Amino acid sequence: MKIFADTSGLYALLVKNDVMHPKAQYSFTYFSKQEDLLITTSFVVLETIALLQRRVGINAVYDFQSKLIPLLEIVWIDLELYNKGIQRLFALNNRNISLVDCISFEVMESLGITQAFTFDKHFRQMGFATNFN
Repeated sequence: MKIFADTSGLYALLVKNDVMHPKAQYSFTYFSKQEDLLITTSFVVLETIALLQRRVGINAVYDFQSKLIPLLEIVWIDLELYNKGIQRLFALNNRNISLVDCISFEVMESLGITQAFTFDKHFRQMGFATNFN
């Protein structure tokens, strides 16, 4: 199965003192046993690195880059996907849903992905399943 990996899931997996770390670790282990394919975007990677660097430090970025990135299939965002995401952002007209999320929704729909590894409620609001409903 294809699972979309969002920043909130990846961050919680890497940061042991994050309140969602146990759930993220459990889900990640489950995905591994099921041989699920974790897919993300270059924008999620960038967002995760920025968050880790600011909140935890450069060593956390190193761990992400060396240990998790090799396990992810990354969709690199081009102008077409960016434009679709920005159109969705404007259409939703919701200041709490980010451009990164809107692009993620576009990628999930285009690849037929219905489930996300995330703690972000906006994925559920957009009709996607999460492991934490």
